[in-house]
Amino acid sequence: MSVRLRKWTTKEGKSEEAWQVDFVFQHTDGRKQRVVKFSPVQTRRGAEQYERELRNALLNGTFGKEQKSEERITLATFTQRFLTFSENNNKNSSVFSKRQILKHHITPFFGEMALAEIGPAEIEDFKALMRSKRSAARARKEAPTKAAIRKRQNADAKPLSLKTINNVLTVLHKLLSLAEEQRVITQAPRVRLFGKIAKPAFDFLSFDEAERLVAAAEPEWRLVLLVALKSGLRQGELIGLQWNDLSLPQGLLHVRRTIWRGIEGLPKGGRERTVDLPASVVDALKAHRHLRGRFVFCQEDGQPLTPGKMKAPLRRALQAAGITREQGQIGWHDLRHTYGSHLAMRAVPLKVVQELMGHATIEMTMRYAHLSPDTRREAVSVLDRPSVPACDIRATRAVEACNHP
Repeated sequence: MSVRLRKWTTKEGKSEEAWQVDFVFQHTDGRKQRVVKFSPVQTRRGAEQYERELRNALLNGTFGKEQKSEERITLATFTQRFLTFSENNNKNSSVFSKRQILKHHITPFFGEMALAEIGPAEIEDFKALMRSKRSAARARKEAPTKAAIRKRQNADAKPLSLKTINNVLTVLHKLLSLAEEQRVITQAPRVRLFGKIAKPAFDFLSFDEAERLVAAAEPEWRLVLLVALKSGLRQGELIGLQWNDLSLPQGLLHVRRTIWRGIEGLPKGGRERTVDLPASVVDALKAHRHLRGRFVFCQEDGQPLTPGKMKAPLRRALQAAGITREQGQIGWHDLRHTYGSHLAMRAVPLKVVQELMGHATIEMTMRYAHLSPDTRREAVSVLDRPSVPACDIRATRAVEACNHP
């Protein structure tokens, strides 16, 4: 049998299994050569395809040469090619995230390993290592910021979440797939993600808390908080908002760009969108008109804001409004969640919420389909209302027939 499912037990007593190709090839000169290899794709069909590719390589005389060529390229060597591809095809924030994941997780484990040697067993060993990692395992800066020091206080290192590990595995999968696409390896091994992961929880302000937050904010920060709560813009979209993006007579805001680490780019998803503004925001924007530059929210010299400069004003506004949480704290993205939640609680159709928030799929918007506890309580109270007298459906149909002959 040339393709079989091999099973074995490791030294730790763990049962393992993998699809293996095992066949004898006879050359034209009569020589026989046995080939035993694990299939990069761990299915019967994948192993059968792998066997056909190996036999073709033997027939063409490229079997040994391809193998030597693959073994010379390590993951660390291929990383720069992968990052170049990412810079050409991804947003700057995505490239930065991939750099961090490669630096802190993938390269330390796979760096010196040849790409051709990375198979299902090695990937599973990597997943086991990731599950044992702690979230604070990353090296700390020698000169941490005050915010970083506050975050460290009374903070126990927790295991990496499965969502974080899946993000790392996704980058590994993309790297190996690119290696296959660029013919560095014959076939990329399958990278299995962890399934059935609970959606991350998010926080949002109640209607009363939102009003208190805006009222308690410092005057120069009141408008940006109001726009965040009433338009659902992401923080980078708020920073990149310019006066020519506003059509105030029509009450429209056009989301055309985002700014991340000082670099302008398209909004998330690569698409522009238009948001309708309530009258309160339109009036506030008209009163805010300044001559410091093209950005609606900017520093004194007209330069755009930065996430660092926006953090403290929000924290001070929350403290002044008396808004606290037992766990964590409200951030700028929670104001976007507030926008989506308030729309859903006001019975706005989810399809409209999706368009206003710029979600690529309706599944992303479904997180706002929930209702607050108070709203749910009011909803179930209708069950205690007096019953409506039963109507005679035949009489109703007779009336309809008379009205619509």
